[in-house]
Amino acid sequence: MKIVNFADTPSLVSQYMSELRDVNIQTDMLRFRRNLERIGEIMAYEISKTVGYREVDVTTPLATASCQRINDSIVLGTIFRAGVPFHQGFLNFFDQAQNAFVSAYRKYKEKENFDVFIEYLASPNLDGKTLILADPMLATGASMELSYRALLTKGTPARIHVASVIASQMAVDYVAEHFPADKTTLWVGAIDEEINSHSYIVPGLGDAGDLAYGIKE
Repeated sequence: MKIVNFADTPSLVSQYMSELRDVNIQTDMLRFRRNLERIGEIMAYEISKTVGYREVDVTTPLATASCQRINDSIVLGTIFRAGVPFHQGFLNFFDQAQNAFVSAYRKYKEKENFDVFIEYLASPNLDGKTLILADPMLATGASMELSYRALLTKGTPARIHVASVIASQMAVDYVAEHFPADKTTLWVGAIDEEINSHSYIVPGLGDAGDLAYGIKE
């Protein structure tokens, strides 16, 4: 599996990441959502360099120009709820893409022991398509894998791009083990080494869903 870690080469992702992590800036939910969206836009641009294109003739007011347009059928898959603004960043650039949505949640059996369940799935057929599966926080990798398995009921994609803002090293290893290595690329803004006893990434940034949309009960 190929891994693209944006932290390896400082860019605007580094600026937006620093703001996402900053407790003094996190209080502005609009800014938090917009920064998730911006990172999604940058990742979408980088992923756009890997997809297939076809040449087309375009009529201008003066003549005909030879241009290139995306030839791949792209599906943007997102895990609710923190994934929504991140998803929008990808959709801003891949504006003709089809969309898939998955609801994955933790059901706690004990204080620090939980299972992950899929509650909702809406997706087009995925056979032969390029799937971009986005979730801002990749803590253990379990939600990402279960969402991917659920999406496979809608077909088998030709290429898979897993996109996260922050991932733990454990989750990176988990995705590498459970996704098809020959056709998967992981795009991540930063990789943190630890997760705590509640399976939150450390230092991470906290609960992305709560920071984007408010605390849930």
